[in-house]
Amino acid sequence: MTKMDDIISLSKRKGFVFQSSEIYTGLNGCWDYGPLGVELLKNVKDSWWRSMTYRENVVGLDASILMHPKVWEASGHTAQFSDPMIDNKFSKKRFRADVLLEEHAHKLRKKGKGQKANELEEKLASIKENSDYYDLIMEYGIKDEGSDDWTDVKNFNLMFKTFVGSVEEASNTVYLRPETAQGIFVNFKNVMESARQKIPFGIAQIGKAFRNEINTRNFLFRTREFEQMEMQYFVKPGTEMEAFDYWLEQRLDWYKSLGMKESKLRIKTHDKLAHYANRAVDIEYEFPFGWGEIEGIHSRTDFDLSRHQEFSGKKLEYVDTVNKERYVPFVIETSAGASRGFMAFLVDAYDEETITNEKGKSDLRKVLRFSPKLSPVKVAVFPLVNKDGMPRIAKEIYQDIQQHFACEYDHAGAIGRRYRRQDEIGTPFCITVDGESVENKTVTIRARDSMEQVRIPISEIKSYLIERL
Repeated sequence: MTKMDDIISLSKRKGFVFQSSEIYTGLNGCWDYGPLGVELLKNVKDSWWRSMTYRENVVGLDASILMHPKVWEASGHTAQFSDPMIDNKFSKKRFRADVLLEEHAHKLRKKGKGQKANELEEKLASIKENSDYYDLIMEYGIKDEGSDDWTDVKNFNLMFKTFVGSVEEASNTVYLRPETAQGIFVNFKNVMESARQKIPFGIAQIGKAFRNEINTRNFLFRTREFEQMEMQYFVKPGTEMEAFDYWLEQRLDWYKSLGMKESKLRIKTHDKLAHYANRAVDIEYEFPFGWGEIEGIHSRTDFDLSRHQEFSGKKLEYVDTVNKERYVPFVIETSAGASRGFMAFLVDAYDEETITNEKGKSDLRKVLRFSPKLSPVKVAVFPLVNKDGMPRIAKEIYQDIQQHFACEYDHAGAIGRRYRRQDEIGTPFCITVDGESVENKTVTIRARDSMEQVRIPISEIKSYLIERL
């Protein structure tokens, strides 16, 4: 079974993800994407972008991270965007009260106490006040470092505050955006008119968001700086459920089309809805630490546009000139975490198997079975040995296909070791130039998953790879 420690170790060792500011002991909840990580993340985002915007009625946007502070008043973030915070007086550690209870339910389930875990989750879903969190923590005897000496539960606003201009005063306060959705809502009219869109239509955006999380945890799952891939789909009121079902199916199919195991995916329906929603589900992935949300699909009604219309004084209605109707559209939101998706694809691809090596001994093979669409390196090129003209031919092939695919050239060590290095970073194909290549202009191409090799003419390499990548 895959462990998070294996994923974190691989990520650093191979250059997928590093701890931010590591030489200064790191900054908690912040991560840097290394050479392979930026390629994988870019491939995830590019695939999402193509699937969402390469269609008739969805267009793109890239809104500013800093926005007018009244945006966050209208959206409710200034007053309500908070998490329940609790401190343990003995350990001096701070926790999100709801997460503390969720993790306790997970521990109960692992111990075979499923009924008790279900009871706790039902009580958690019905919580209305902060004091209810405290009562549940005490009822279930939750401790930290052996102590149940907890503070009262308080609200902790998650937005990062900063100032615009040279003077740090209240009138110059702005926030790093905690979500990308509001940038879409305030640009609804601009996009609709400039792109000549008619209802139903969508606006898609990929961008950074920032949340001052009480507790960051589980590697890339909960961080203070992250990237979202969101689409807000504007529809006529009364048609939102049909659009909801359509986009839920579309989003699930996207994960499956990129090779994610269906058994590791599930739909979780929200019983307790946010004040703005009339339906909501999460697409969850089973990580080594348990099920976690990687995307939310929400029917947000007309809450967002109506609030911005109210606070700005600007009309954000849609005028249907054919049917002589005027209304504030309802919104279906698909909100995916790019960094959470990155981690889910990484975990899903990770595999270990025992094989027999070229010396007839058992060998542990670590491999990332990415969809070729996501693999950070598509092809590796090797000369079998560094003599007899092989490096020259290998370099020529590498320089040629590098114009079309992300490639690596590797001439160091035994050929088996070079294959293992590429397996561990998920490279789908390896091309080897050997003595026969010098004589008859052919090479062997090895497939990552099957480890099978075929021999083809050098002149056919590009067409072979294009067909499979």
